[in-house]
Order: sequence, then structure tokens, then C-alpha cells
Amino acid sequence: MRKITWKKWLLAIAGCLAIVAIAAFIGFTWFMNKSKPIIDGELSLSVLDEDVTVTRDDKGIPHVFAKTDADLYRAQGYVQAQDRLFQMDLARRQASGRLSEIIGEATVDTDKFFRTFSLRDAAEKSLGTYDAESRQVLEWFADGVNAFIAQAKKNKTLSYEFALLGYEPEEWSVIDSLTIGKYMAYDLGGNWNTLAFRHWALQNFDEEKAKELFIKYPKNASSIIEANKENPVAVAGRFNAALLPNEFNGSNNWVVSGQKTKNGTPILADDPHLGLSTPSIWYQMHLQSPEQNVSGVIFAGIPGIILGHNDNIAWGVTNVGPDVQDLYIEMPNPNNPTQFRYDGKWEQAEVRDEPIKVKDGATVDFEVIVTRHGPIMTDLAFKDTEPTAQFSMQWTALQPTTELRAILGFNKAKSWNGFEKALEDFKAPAQNFVFASKDGTIAYKANGQIPIRKQGDGQLPVPGDSSDYGWEGFIPWDELPTVVNPDEGFIATANNEVIGEEYPYHITDFWAQPYRYERIKEVLEANDSLTVEGMMNLQMDQQNLYAREFIPYLLPSIKAQDQDGKYKDVIKLLENWDMVDAKDSGAPLVFHTLMEKLQEVLFKDQMPEDMYELMYGKFNITDQLLRTAYAGKKSIWIEEQGGVDATVYKALELTVKQIEDQFGKNASKWKWGDFHQLTFDHTLGKASPILAAYFNAKKVPIGGSKVTVQAADNDLAGHVTHGASWRFVVDVGDLSTAYHIIGPGQSGHVKSAWYQDQVMDWANGDYHQTYVWKDDIKGKTLRLKSK
Repeated sequence: MRKITWKKWLLAIAGCLAIVAIAAFIGFTWFMNKSKPIIDGELSLSVLDEDVTVTRDDKGIPHVFAKTDADLYRAQGYVQAQDRLFQMDLARRQASGRLSEIIGEATVDTDKFFRTFSLRDAAEKSLGTYDAESRQVLEWFADGVNAFIAQAKKNKTLSYEFALLGYEPEEWSVIDSLTIGKYMAYDLGGNWNTLAFRHWALQNFDEEKAKELFIKYPKNASSIIEANKENPVAVAGRFNAALLPNEFNGSNNWVVSGQKTKNGTPILADDPHLGLSTPSIWYQMHLQSPEQNVSGVIFAGIPGIILGHNDNIAWGVTNVGPDVQDLYIEMPNPNNPTQFRYDGKWEQAEVRDEPIKVKDGATVDFEVIVTRHGPIMTDLAFKDTEPTAQFSMQWTALQPTTELRAILGFNKAKSWNGFEKALEDFKAPAQNFVFASKDGTIAYKANGQIPIRKQGDGQLPVPGDSSDYGWEGFIPWDELPTVVNPDEGFIATANNEVIGEEYPYHITDFWAQPYRYERIKEVLEANDSLTVEGMMNLQMDQQNLYAREFIPYLLPSIKAQDQDGKYKDVIKLLENWDMVDAKDSGAPLVFHTLMEKLQEVLFKDQMPEDMYELMYGKFNITDQLLRTAYAGKKSIWIEEQGGVDATVYKALELTVKQIEDQFGKNASKWKWGDFHQLTFDHTLGKASPILAAYFNAKKVPIGGSKVTVQAADNDLAGHVTHGASWRFVVDVGDLSTAYHIIGPGQSGHVKSAWYQDQVMDWANGDYHQTYVWKDDIKGKTLRLKSK
């Protein structure tokens, strides 16, 4: 018998391993592919009354053609579920506080947070205020989603995420859609954490020092200030800032009249700024029935089109950002912490049992306590100690609201009058709507419920134990800021201040930094021959007006301190900068890092880490302190650092050290894009580097920043995780088509050609055209057959 050598043994083992690896790869590929949506041919759908066709164009955008609205919304639910069911299921679970059922103990605190915010409870209360037509639309949509879920379960073709997490989705309900809507109000309508931080600041700094952390210190509010000082609520260590919405959730939009366009018809542009993720927060669709022909985007899990155009009009939004979340200092009964003092009496709060089921663990008992103002936000687990003051939150979105009814109205509106009428039903979150119609009208309305307060202006928590405080209604709808056909020929918003000093109502004192708006205004004012292409270019504009304001002050401060020329190369970089946040330029890297480090120098060492994270508006506050100091006035925070020159120089030292540690000491080789990189991460990518490599998009160096029109906000690691979640430009002279980018792509399925095909489109500003006339639409067609 011939002797087998070790070498041959090793070759045999390697061959076997290769066969196993190939088999595993084939098996994995089959597993992943089997859940890809069917997008051509025919499928039977028992919920339909008549056949519906769905054509997906070259970007995977579904164009749904139905003979009735009933079948249109059923098909919309079915098609959304085909592409995004896992995203939809995760969204309803997060908003409802039910992630722990599928993930486990790691998300219990997240579930407690969202149970406390009471989004699902608010959705349930809202359903009762909807008219029969809107409820019917919700039911038709849910029927379509459930038809897909039933098919996928029967055919064992549920998306791979369900298998990886080991569960199957429940049936879809109308409350699920409304809950996702309430979640978007949460994502866009928050200011409670700012109030909590200011309350903490008044406890921990003397009043003059705390005063500098306000954009405008409350006037004639001594009783409110004293109430905050005398009744401290525990804030530090009580809130997880990681669960807060992104501080820079905002947007750009503008509309120009025919008098300023090359072809004489209005042009509208919109780019909402939200989290950048895989899949996109938006789902792009075109819906057509004999009653409507509407195209644009919607949040996955909701019927209709929230932003876009139909055959007669176009519209877009930015966030108004009003103060719509008020905190109340509630005084609990020492003998019964579910009772709270109100006008000298103990008042029983509502107590909701909210048990949290935990995967592979015991159910966690949890209660949500709701006062007359709203849910208690702070910890009521007193153990053996006497209960102390607590925060409750009053919020417009926790009231019954009817945004879906407004959306359905938008979709069928034919003029400004019809569109504005539909706006009456859009209450939360408050949005800056811009509008254009083919009759030449352009218009704007800051729309939504904005509270009128008995006392105070929403900048601090107020006493919850007295009827002297609270809301006495909302700004009357017909007195909300409105503009129709202005003489300037354009309307633009970028979360900037939209009212003047003469406006009689309080909206907020915490507007976004003005730089995006000022740049948009600068471009629109300078041109009376605007085009669609020019509007796309403006959405990609990287001019940095923030630097334009502050570099002339910062450079002299740096030079005054840099006597030995240590930072001469960095100074030269800033001196030669054209104030464009280009990816190949080193100056943006220095400037943006410097502005972050200024905040650290001023604030970080003077407060706990969680309070620093809870402190929204650090850029605005820092800007204000710098302007004060450069105007020759005293600032406590800056004087504590040795004056403005010393403060800036300390920040520069930290800036250069960080950049050198990452990119070396040769300043001529620094590039903004080496740090500032576009990411579209998938939820599953957080679980492991292997899953991240498979599901996440490859990082792309890009320009722009949080202050440029091309919004691209990065985290401290440089990952651009926030920006224009959808870009949209339309000429209302030709509403048969519009121009879009929806990064990273339309599909939520990793094996789809449309999963991340728009990543480079997003980075480079390459728009795709979406048509709404059937003869213009090319692609694969799926016929949904009625039974």
C-alpha cells in the first residue's frame, strides 16, 4: 500500500474545505436571493377588486396604476412591504417600545424611553378623530401589507433579516401606520432636552453664567426662574442622549416664480435633512388612479405621498422647529407618588401598565405615569427615599392629530386654495411648506400647532402645580406666517428664523444657524434666469458662509497667540482658503474641527458628559459668545479661558493635535474628504464587522458640511450620517417629470440592483428623472391579479 504523505493530506483537507466553502456560499446566496421581491410577471392578490399594474423604472421606483383608490392603496401597501417590510416592522417596534421582544435585554432602556414618549398611545387616540375616508385608506393600505406578509410566510420568502433575528412579523394594523407618523413628529419636533439642560444649568452655575447659555434669556419671568432654582429635578445621569433625535434635523426648500426662471414657469426644490441609512428613511413612489396622479416620497409604512407633485402642483417642507414640548415641574405626593399637586390639591395621574417582553429573558414591569400635562419623564423609582420634583412633558404630537388626512388632501389638490385647506389637518410636526402650481402661484406657510402659553416662552420648565401656567390654545391657523406671490419672486427656508420682531406670537428663540438660508438667498437674488439644472447645482453648493463670517476674526486671534510661528502652515491654509468645503481642501478640516474644539474648551470640562451631550445648540451658543467677545463685550465663559484670543488658540492646539494624529504633520496633505466620509449604514451592520462589510455601503469622501447648502453633517469620527435624505427639483411648467436622488437606493434588499445604487449619485449630485405619464415609464412590470 502506497504511503500517503502529509502534503497530500493537507491538499485533500484543503480541497474538502474549499468544497464546503463553495457549498456554503451557494447556500447563503440561495437563502438571500429567495426573498428578493417579484417585480415582473403576474401574482394573484385576493384583496384586490380589479387588476393593478406596478412598473419599476430603471431606479426601482414603483409606478402603481389602479382603477380605483381602494386598489391603489392596497397595492401601495403590498409594494412597500415587498421592498421594505423589515424596515417597516422595525419602525413600528421602535416607536411602540417593542424592540426587546426581538433583540433582547440590550434595548430595554430604549423601549422604556419610547413607552414613556407614548407615541403609540397618541396614535390610538388620533385614530378616533379621523374621518371615515381616511380610516378606510389606512385599512386598504394595511390589507395590502398583510397580503404580502401572508404570502411571504406561506412561501417562506420573508426577508433575511427576520431569519437572522429569529422571528416573523405580526399583521399590520392601521395603528402601526399612525404610530410611525408619530415617530416622525418625535424625530422633527423636540426641544424638551434643551429645557432639561437649562434647568440643570440654573442649579449648577450662578445665574449670570447660566444666562449666557440661553440664546435669549427669559424676560419678565422671575417666578419661573425661581421655580427652577427652588425645585430641582434630577437631570444629570437620568437621560440617554443617544436616543435623542439628531440636533440638525432640518432641511432646505425654496420656490421661485416664473419672473426669475429662464422658461417663465415656477421651479420648486426640496431636500429634507434626516439620518442617512440603509435603507433610506424615504420610499419613492408614483400612484395613479382615475382620482389622482401623484409622485414623490412617503415614509415606509404610511399610505399616500407626503412630499412631491401631482399634475397641477408641487410642494416641499423644512422643519419650523418651534417650541412644542414643554416641561412642567411636578410635585408628587410623599405618600402616593402617582398623585401630583395642582392648585393646592393632590390630583391622581393616569397610570399605564406597560410590561416589556424581553427575548430570552423575563418580562420587565414598567409603568408610564401621565399627569394632566403629559407623561412623567424622570425616574419615579424612589425606593426608600421621599419623592422629589419630577418633569412631565406636554407635546403637541401627543394630542389627537390628523396628518394623514392632510396628506390625502395634498395628493389631490389642484391649487393653492385646495392645498392650504388641506394644511389645516397637518398639526405635528410644524413644517415650513413651500408650494408652486402650474397657474404660476408660489406660496409658503409655517404650518402646524404652535402653543400659546399663559406664562413664559417655552425656554424653561414651568411649575406644574398651578393653573397659572400651561397652554391656552395655539396660534390661530389663519395667523401662521404665510406668503403668497412675493415681490422678490422667490421664497426660501432652511430652518432659519421665519418671523420678524413685529410677529405677535412666540415660535422659538432657537432657530438654526443662518448660513444655509443666506447662501440660498444669495444665489436666488443674484439670478433672474434660473433653471432646473441651476437648482440642482444649488442643492450641491459647498460655499461655507459660517467660515466667511468667523475666519476674519479667528485668524487674528490665532496670529496674536502664535508668536513663534508654530502654526504658520495651518494659518497659511486658512488664509488661502476660498471658503468652499471641498473634499480635497485641507482648510475645511481645520475650520470645522476648530469650531468643535471651541465648544470643548468652553463647556466640556464644566459639566458631566451626559449633560454636554444633552446640551443642544452648542454651535449657536458658541457663535453668540464669540460675537459678544469680538464686539468688545465681556463673556464669563470666554473670560474664564483667558479671553477670546486664548480661547481660540487653545482650541487650535487641540485641533492640530487631533488632525496630526490622524493624518500626519504635513498640513499641505490634509484633505477634508479623508475625514469627512459619506456612510449609509444598515441596522444589522451594528452587530458585527462582518455584517457591516456585507450590508453597509462603502464610505465615500465628500465635501459639504452641516452649514453648507449641500448638507452633510458628520459625527466625531467623520462619518457623514446626516444630510439630504432626498433631493427633489421640479419645474411646474412640466409636471410630467421631476428630478430626484434618494440615497442610498430604493430597495431594502441587499441582493437588489437598487439597494445602494444611488450612493455615488448622492455624492456627485447625479439626479434621476421620474416620469408620471405611462407611455414615458420604462421598466419591469408586475401585474397584480384580483381573484
